[in-house]
Amino acid sequence: MIWFYILLFLISLALLLWSGNLLVSALMRISKFLGWREFVVAFFVIAFAATFPNFFVGISSAFHKVPELSFGDIVGGNVVDLTLAVAIATLIAKSLPAESRTVQTTSIFTMVIAILPLLLILDGILGRGDALILILVFCFYIFWLFSKKERFTKVYDVTKIPIIKEFRIFIKDLGKVILGVMLLLLAAEGIVNSASFFAQNLNLPLALIGILIVGLGNALPETYFAIASAKKGQTWMILGDLMGSVIVPATLVLGIVALICPIKIPDFSPFAIGRFFLIISALFFLFFVRTDRKITKKEAFFLLGIYLLFVLVEIFTK
Repeated sequence: MIWFYILLFLISLALLLWSGNLLVSALMRISKFLGWREFVVAFFVIAFAATFPNFFVGISSAFHKVPELSFGDIVGGNVVDLTLAVAIATLIAKSLPAESRTVQTTSIFTMVIAILPLLLILDGILGRGDALILILVFCFYIFWLFSKKERFTKVYDVTKIPIIKEFRIFIKDLGKVILGVMLLLLAAEGIVNSASFFAQNLNLPLALIGILIVGLGNALPETYFAIASAKKGQTWMILGDLMGSVIVPATLVLGIVALICPIKIPDFSPFAIGRFFLIISALFFLFFVRTDRKITKKEAFFLLGIYLLFVLVEIFTK
């Protein structure tokens, strides 16, 4: 029986990654077809696409009455985004520029929003009132993001192709989006069921499974996009993608999950380490982005060290 759930968990994680990547690439091409600007794609579309795995795992866990799995997933995923993903992309690209005022301001939003759910749940529950606060914060961020026209001045240089062929590609990508969403639903169901089995039969806290395993798996789409962008020299898109991938799950996804099923954490011990490292990751990420207006290779190694220490401490203090 245990081997069945291990296999189910691994297949579901692989399916989650594959379908997440399918969604990201399809939405990128759709955004170009619709004429959306690069800034919107980097800070909004890619972050939303990469958040789909978090969203479906969260919804599934809420309906299964184990929303703490979603909370652990988002805490772990945020740590991955702010350390491992940033570090790998920086090492590939040599450095990540952060000169623009929008990136600088968004880095402050990122730090505050990453920590906000941890503050709201200090009383042991992330209730529906807290959920509304998170969703309102998300709405405020989106309003700020779209409030100034000059943030959307740079557009894609796209080679012109016949409109009929372009429309066919658009329809094909819409089909891929629908397929990706269906596969994500299936993968999320498999992850929640197998994670619940491990928690009940192996005496593993759901929080630990969410933080270490599900969080890493769900952070892979944005990590993949960051690495691919670094290889292509599109470094300006990376920080937007990764910061958006922190902001959207920590506000919108957690808010929706808590509205469906309030997240009760009577025992904070499984989350204590994840919470500490998330705060440390967010603070150092902000510091590195705002000091030299870029993240250097030396800082990337430091962030990578934070992530490795986080994993080791989580494992050996279980």
